This record gives sequence, C-alpha cells and structure tokens, in this order.
Amino acid sequence: MTKPKILWVDDEIESLNSQIMFLENKGYEVVTKTNGFDALEFVKDNFIDVVLLDESMPGITGLQTLQQIKEINNNLPVVLITKNEAENLMDEAIGSQISDYLIKPVNPNQVWLSLKKLIDNKRLVAEKTTSAYQQEFSSLFMALSGNPDYHQWMDIYKKLVYWELEIQKSDSPEMQEVFHTQKQEANTEFFKFISKNYASWVSPKSTDGPIMSHNLLKFKVLPHLQKGTPLFFVLIDNLRFDQWKTIQPIFAESFRIHEEETFYSILPTATQYSRNAVFAGMLPIDIEKQFSAQWKNDDDEGGKNLHEEEFLRAQLKRLGKGDIKFSYTKITNNFDGQKMVDNMHNLLQNDLNVIVYNFVDMLSHARTEMEVLKELAGDETSYRSLTASWFEHSPLHQGLKKIAEKNINLIVATDHGSTRVKTAAKVIGDKQTTANLRYKHGRNLNYEPKDVLAFRDPKEAGLPVPNVNSSYIFAKGDLFLCYPNNYNHFVNYYKNTFQHGGISLEEMIIPVIRMSSK
Repeated sequence: MTKPKILWVDDEIESLNSQIMFLENKGYEVVTKTNGFDALEFVKDNFIDVVLLDESMPGITGLQTLQQIKEINNNLPVVLITKNEAENLMDEAIGSQISDYLIKPVNPNQVWLSLKKLIDNKRLVAEKTTSAYQQEFSSLFMALSGNPDYHQWMDIYKKLVYWELEIQKSDSPEMQEVFHTQKQEANTEFFKFISKNYASWVSPKSTDGPIMSHNLLKFKVLPHLQKGTPLFFVLIDNLRFDQWKTIQPIFAESFRIHEEETFYSILPTATQYSRNAVFAGMLPIDIEKQFSAQWKNDDDEGGKNLHEEEFLRAQLKRLGKGDIKFSYTKITNNFDGQKMVDNMHNLLQNDLNVIVYNFVDMLSHARTEMEVLKELAGDETSYRSLTASWFEHSPLHQGLKKIAEKNINLIVATDHGSTRVKTAAKVIGDKQTTANLRYKHGRNLNYEPKDVLAFRDPKEAGLPVPNVNSSYIFAKGDLFLCYPNNYNHFVNYYKNTFQHGGISLEEMIIPVIRMSSK
C-alpha cells in the first residue's frame, strides 16, 4: 500500500525533525520545504495527500501560499499552523478553504490526529458504516418478515434511504451490492403488501388506511393555515424521498424543519392521476364523476393536468375554506420560474400559495429521450446529485430565499416518485392499450400474472372505466412493460431509465415536509 504523502512547509523546518520522524514512524512520507515559492513548485509537479503550512514565513505568507495552492489544486487539503489566534486571521483562513488549523506549539499527536482525520476519514467512515449496516441488516430483515403495516413500511423505507445514502458515502461496491439485494427483497414484499391492501384503502367504506394523494391537503396542509401567516405549499413533481434528503440541507439553511414525513401516492403513480387527486381531494373515479368535462383518461386527447386550480378551488370550498385568499402558480419552464421569483413578495398577501414545480418530472422524462441525460443520471447516485444541483440553482430556491426571513409556513411535498427499471415484462394488448411502461389499461390485456397487480374492475382501485371491459395492470419492483413488437429495441432503449406509474417503495412512499421561517 502506498504511503500517504505529506508536504510540510515551514521556514524553521530543522526544528521539526522529531515531529517528522514521528510521522514517518506512523507510516507517512514527509517532504519538507522552507518557503512558499518552493512549496508551490512542488505542488505543481507532484501528487500530495495533505499540506502542513506555516502561516508566518518570509517571502510569501502562509495565507498567500494557501491561496495559490488552491488555484493549482482546489481539492488538496491544507492544514494551517499558526502562532496567531486572531479571529480575523482564522476567518480569512477558513474562508480560503483550509481543512484544519493548529496553534503553535503543536505536539506530534495533534498533527497525527489531523492527518488521520483528513486522509483516513473515508476509510474509517466506510469501516464504521459497514459494521453498523451489518448490525442493522438483520433488524431490517426481521422487520420485512414481520408482516409490517403501512406505518412500519414508511419506517422501513426511511431506514433503507438512510442506509443507501450512508453506503454511498463509504464508496464500497460490495456493500452497495448487499444493500441493493436487500432493497430488492423489500420491494418484492412491498408489492405483496400493496396487492393485498390497496383495494381496501381506496374503498368508499374504508375506515383505516394511510394518508394518500386524495387526502393529503385535508390532513397535512390545510390544518396549518394560520391567519396572518402565509402558508406556501410547494409540490415538486416526481420527487423521491432520497432526492428530498439530498436537497434537505439546502432548505435547512433558510428554514426550520418541523416534520419530515411520508405519505402514499395513489395508483397509478403518474402525474395525471396522483396530482389531480391531490388538488381535487378525490380519487380519480370521483373526479371523473364530478368534473366529467375536465377529466381526461390516458387515451383522450388534450392535456391531463390543466384543471388543478379549478379542482383546488372546489376542494377548499368543500372543506369550508372557500373564503381564504389563495394563489396557484405552475412552473413548467425557466421563464415562468423567473416570473415567480419577481412576484414572490406579492404572494405574502395571500393565506395560501400553491406552487407546482415541474422540473424533476421533466428531468426524468427527458432522461429517457436524451443521451446526455442518460449519461448524467445513469443511476440513483447521479440522479440525486443532479436533483441537488438543479434545486440549488433553480428559480424555486431563489424565490423561497426571498421570503425566508418573512413570517411564513412552508410545506413541500410531491405527487409520486420514480424507480429505475431494469427488467422487461411482456404485455400483449389491442390498439386501445396505453403506452405507459409501469402501468397499462386496455380491454384485452395478456400478461404474466406474477409481474403485475391487476384490477379487472378499475372501480376497485378508485379509477374510472375508460372503456367497457377495461382493466388496469401495475408493474412490480423494477419491471417495465413492453409489447412483443419491436421488443428488443424498446427493452434496450428503456432499460435503466427512471419511470413511474407502478408499485415500488420509491414511487409510492413519498415526502411531505413541514417547515417555517427561522
């Protein structure tokens, strides 16, 4: 194994011989320089793990050297060693991205601990994560085999997301493989659970079931309306719980997070069903009855989510909130986003402001169409990273920052999640069968029963009946549904893309987060 390489820069380097010997005995290779100029030349031409840098040197100072080191290699960790504890010096050093600082006189153990933290941190984190996950593995396994109810499934999924993000940090392919197998098992059991319970949840006689799309506003949003404190409800389309966790720290900079909960998307976990259900406060079968002119089935012409504001107004009226002052803003492109940012202060006059932000959904759809996005979002890790990068630079983030210091309440939720599909399943249908990859409805569907949850009578799933003898099927786990014609082309085209509409933890158990201004 290669020894970690340290560059120690100090104009009195000969006085540090005993310290250097101590580090060499601990397995480090130490290169020494006595001034900033020589240090910079060395950094240009050599690989180094850490620089130990004296702050007070003749020629160019430690801080000047630090600045130029960062210009050569911004990722190189630098530990500043100084006699000076002045606050302004520390602020300047920290602002210049030092990794650590030590106050003279330093003892060898101090230096060693700092190096250990910087160089061995990743390995130590990986070892600790591996050991902790090994202990947690069996308790997750027990939870899966213990016939969990819908509350417990939400806890199981939160734990799986936690471990997925921890294991990602540890960068261990073996651990990731073990985790992936456990998550697959969880999704297999979750599919059985949904198959057994879903119809009773959406039955008109239901007395017990989770909070779902159609009662989200009633139970999770409207109870937080307060006179004199504007409530912002932001629905980010197609946001999985793991994606929320990657943007959570950005929200936490500006807002106090009170509740980080999940709820269940209805089936199909697709925008025209789940989001219309959120705003109408009804299952699709009831939306079609009450708004027959506005409701569109998959095979109908025209936009499927054009009447959300109308549905919302009717729901508010039905729940006795018809007199509140509210706004509804839908963002589908950057231009609309900038208009929203400019208008943000005016929204503070309303009791309720609903903002629907379509970006993540566009990203997941575009990902299947554009090769560049296939490269950018090839797996869950890069999909999360892309989401965080988008949100940080989005008009939505700008707009929320503008009102963060005002007295507001904020609820962020979504309509459904998505899952990376890996395995094709054949479905045969007539010309009327829909093209969706994670669910289909049609009159003469032929499929492998073990691959899907089927509702021969859509009404049992709270869904309209598009045609006589129509049935719905929902794909399980990581399956995607393909027709036999041109089969291989579609299998290769859609494999490893993020899709929604079916049954998986990632699509159905989704975030609803309550925050307030700090």
